[in-house]
Amino acid sequence: MGVERENGGECCGHHAEPRPRTQGAAAGPFTCPMHPEVRSDDDIPCPLCGMALEPVAPAAELSDAELNDMSRRFKVSAGLTLPVFVLAMSEMLPGRPVNAALGPALVAWIQLAFSAPVVLWGGLPFFHRAALSVVNRSLNMFTLIAIGTGTAFAYSTAAVLRPELFPHSFRGHGGEIPLYFESAAVITTLVLLGQVLELRARRRTGRAIRELLSLVPDTAVRVFPDGTDSEVSIDDIKVGDRLRVRPGERVPVDGTIVDGSSNIDESMITGEPIPVAKGPGDRITGGTVSETGAVVMEATRVGSGTLLSRIVAMVSEAQRSKAPVQRLADVVASWFVPAVILTAVVTFMVWASFGPEPRMAHAILSAVAVLIIACPCALGLATPMAVMVATGRGAHEGVLFKHAEAIEQLERVDTLLVDKTGTITEGRPRVVEVQCAGGWTEQQLVSMTGALERSSQHPLAAAIIEYARESGFDLPAASDFQSVAGRGVRGLVDSHNVLVGNTEFLAASGIPTEELDNRATPLWTRGHSIILVAIDGEPAGIIAITDPIKTSSADALRALRDARLTVRMLTGDDERTAMAVAKEVGIREVEAGVLPDRKQAVVEEVQREGGLVAMAGDGINDAPALAQADIGIAMGDGTDIAIESADITLVKGDLRAITRAWRLSRLTMTNIRQNLFFAFIYNGLGVPIAAGVLYPALGLTLNPMIASAAMTLSSLSVIANSLRLGRVRL
Repeated sequence: MGVERENGGECCGHHAEPRPRTQGAAAGPFTCPMHPEVRSDDDIPCPLCGMALEPVAPAAELSDAELNDMSRRFKVSAGLTLPVFVLAMSEMLPGRPVNAALGPALVAWIQLAFSAPVVLWGGLPFFHRAALSVVNRSLNMFTLIAIGTGTAFAYSTAAVLRPELFPHSFRGHGGEIPLYFESAAVITTLVLLGQVLELRARRRTGRAIRELLSLVPDTAVRVFPDGTDSEVSIDDIKVGDRLRVRPGERVPVDGTIVDGSSNIDESMITGEPIPVAKGPGDRITGGTVSETGAVVMEATRVGSGTLLSRIVAMVSEAQRSKAPVQRLADVVASWFVPAVILTAVVTFMVWASFGPEPRMAHAILSAVAVLIIACPCALGLATPMAVMVATGRGAHEGVLFKHAEAIEQLERVDTLLVDKTGTITEGRPRVVEVQCAGGWTEQQLVSMTGALERSSQHPLAAAIIEYARESGFDLPAASDFQSVAGRGVRGLVDSHNVLVGNTEFLAASGIPTEELDNRATPLWTRGHSIILVAIDGEPAGIIAITDPIKTSSADALRALRDARLTVRMLTGDDERTAMAVAKEVGIREVEAGVLPDRKQAVVEEVQREGGLVAMAGDGINDAPALAQADIGIAMGDGTDIAIESADITLVKGDLRAITRAWRLSRLTMTNIRQNLFFAFIYNGLGVPIAAGVLYPALGLTLNPMIASAAMTLSSLSVIANSLRLGRVRL
C-alpha cells in the first residue's frame, strides 16, 4: 500500500496505517487536497502534510470515518481536559484552596490521570503524522504539534514520577516543579477541534459535486424493439438504447428524443428556472427533469461520457489542482517549519541561560509556545480551501474550471478574443432565403448543395441539410468531395460539377460572382451568412443563412468592456456579415475571413505584444487558438475537441458566464491573499512574543494554551473566509 508521487518516487507510505473506515466508505485511489501529486491505494494521512486523503473519483456519498473519529476524540478529550484546566487555574487563586485541601501530590496525579488519555489517545493521530513527516523528510504542522505537546506532557509526567531528578533550576520559589499538563491537554483538544472544523468545511466544499452526482437516477426504463418496457440499472444502459422518460422523472443519460414531447427543466446545467420545450430530434441531458410529458429517447452518451459526468470530473480535478500562488506557499512552508524548530531551540537556550527562575521551566514553556503558535496549518489551507470553494461555486454558476491555474490566470487577462458562430450567436443556423440563377430551380440548387454539404463539418452545412429535409428535397449521392478550409467545398453531384463557398472560392475557380454578390449585398447588411453556389462553371444561386445572436451576448460583452477588457471578434465568415453582427453586439475590433490557423496566429500576436489572452470558441476550428491562449474558454454546447482544448467550459454556452467567471476569479484571488495574510499575521506577531522578545521591557510571555488558541483561530479565519466565496454575488 505504498504512496506514490505522480512525478515519481516513493513517499514511504508503507509506514502509515489506513484510517478506520465505515461501511460504504469510498474506494481508492486517494489523493491529498493540498498535494495532488500524492496518490495512495489506502486512505492514509498525506506523507507530506499529514492531511486526510480524499478519493480521487468523486462519490455521491463521502465517508464520514475521519470526521467521526476526530469528533469522538475531541468530545472525549474536551471532557477530560476541563478538570485538568480547572485544577491548573485553581493554583492561581489566593491560598491555592484545592492544593491545600487535596495536597499538591494528589492534584498532580489527578492531572496526569486525566491528561494522559487526551495526549496519548486523543493526540495519537498527530504523533503518528509527525512520525511520518520525519520519515518522509517533510516536516509539517503535526511535527510542531507533536514536539510541543509531547515535550510538555513528558516533562510534566517525569516531574510527577521522578521529582528527585530535577535540579533547582527547574523548581519554583516554593521548591515545587511547575507542571504543564493543562497546556498539553488544552493544545491537543484545540487542535482536535480545528481538525473537526476543517473536515466539516472540506465536506462543504465538495457539496457541489455531491449534489450533481445525486441528480443521476439509479435506474431507467428501457424500451425493447417489440414495444415492451423493462426497468434496468443505469450502469447497464448502452449507446443506442431507447429509454422511456415519464413526467416528473429525471433523464437518465444524454440522448435525443425520438418520440413524444415535454418541457424539460434544465436548471441544473443552465441555471435558468424556465423549462424548455423539447420534441423529436432535440437533445436532452442526463440529470434534467421531464416535467410535463412522456418521451422516448435514444441514448447517445452513457457512463462517464455524459455531460453531467464530465462536469463532475472537471470540478473534482480542478479542486485537486494547484494554483501557482500555492507553489510559493509550499516553498515558504518547506523552510518555515525547520526555521521554527531552530527558533524554539534558540528560545530554549536563551531562557535557560538568562531567564528568571526557574529557568529551565520557563525555557521549556517558551519553546513549546513557539512551536505551537507557529503551526503552519493556516498557511497550508489558505489556497486549497479557496480553490475548492471557488470551483464548487463556479459549477453552480455553469462555469467549469479545468484547473486552479485557470482561476489565477483569468484575473490578469486583458484581451478577450471571441469566435462568432456558436459563441456570440446561437450556433444553430437556419436557411432564410434561397435565390436561384442560371435557370436552376430551388429544389435543384438545395439538393445539389445539400448533397455536398453532407460530407462537410461546417455549422452552416447542417442548416442546408435541415432545410432540404424540411422541404422534402431528396439529397443525391456526391463523389470526388474536396474541402478547402475557410473557403468552401466542391464535388460531383448527378454528373454536375458543383462548387459551394464564398466569393473568393468561386472567383479562384474562374467563376464570375458579380451577379451573385449584388444579390447578396442587402442580405449581408442584415447579418446573414451567404453561401454562393456554382454548377458546371456558371453561377447557380445563393443561399442566405442566419444564425441568431444570443439574447445575452450584447449585455455580456458590454459588461466585459466595462471591466476594461479589450474584446475582439474573430470569424471565418464574410466581413460584411461579421461587421453587421459586431455592430449589433457593440464590438469595434473585428477580423473576418479568418482561417483556423490564423486564429491561433492572432492569439500569438497579442501575446507577443505583452497581452494576456483569453479565447472563447466552440468549434473544432477554434481548438488550436483555445490551446494557444493563456486562457481557453469553450462553450459547453460546442465540440468535444474545443472543450478538451480549453481551460474553462461554460456549461450553458452563455457569454454572461465569462463575466461571472472573471468576477469569481478576482474574488478568489483576493480571498487567497486575505487567507495568506491571516496565516502569516498570527505567526509574524505570535512567534516573537512566544519567544519572549517583550519580556525584558513588559514582562510579557505567551502561555502555550494561548498560543494554541491563536493557532486555531488562524485556521478558523482562513476556513471562514474561504467559505464566504460560496455566498458572494456574481
